[in-house]
Amino acid sequence: MWTELVHTPLFGIGLTLVVYLLAQALYRRVNSVWANPVLVAIVAIILLLKGTGVEYRDYARGGDMILFLLGPSVVALAVPLYQRREEIWKRKRLILAGIFAGSLASVISACGLAWVLGGSREVILSLAPKSVTTPIAISIVDKIGGIAPLTAALVVLTGCLGAVCGPEFCRRIGVTSPVSMGLAIGTSAHGIGTARMLEVNRLAGAAAGLAIGLNGLMTTFLLPILMALSGF
Repeated sequence: MWTELVHTPLFGIGLTLVVYLLAQALYRRVNSVWANPVLVAIVAIILLLKGTGVEYRDYARGGDMILFLLGPSVVALAVPLYQRREEIWKRKRLILAGIFAGSLASVISACGLAWVLGGSREVILSLAPKSVTTPIAISIVDKIGGIAPLTAALVVLTGCLGAVCGPEFCRRIGVTSPVSMGLAIGTSAHGIGTARMLEVNRLAGAAAGLAIGLNGLMTTFLLPILMALSGF
């Protein structure tokens, strides 16, 4: 019975939902950013798969179905954005400039560091869209010749680090404006960071949701230009 269940999509879907609900309960209980539900769920699922000897491809049969929902979930972030549209529109020029700067800095810093450390072309290209939400990042990497699984892992890691450390880092360097903080976290830590911003402040969450879409769009256009200029 167990063996048959493992080889069905229900296993991956059920395991993900149960572990995430438990991670959420832990997060509410300890009330610490280090107990971020996404981060805890990822670590727990990895340990469970390793401990039980279940192959990742068996888990992925259901996990990939959940991955498909990332696209609609990103679109759903338009709701808080619409609710704060007037406040966002007043700052449109500064917002566009900030997201463009963040997108450019993200690509150059990640690729530059990988190049300095001697990374291969595939690894460098896989790092380029690390701050873009997963569906867009994977599409970009498929087009430019990177390694999609590596990109997916880096995107999730970037999001978790941004959600855990981003808000406190912003406060320490004097960034207290909800819009500024939301744009910074949304541009650098995509959906996971945006979920954290929605907990902190609705306006910050709206700005972060806007940053996800615009950062993905800007990165899509910037990468081919940067690759052409660098001869990559």
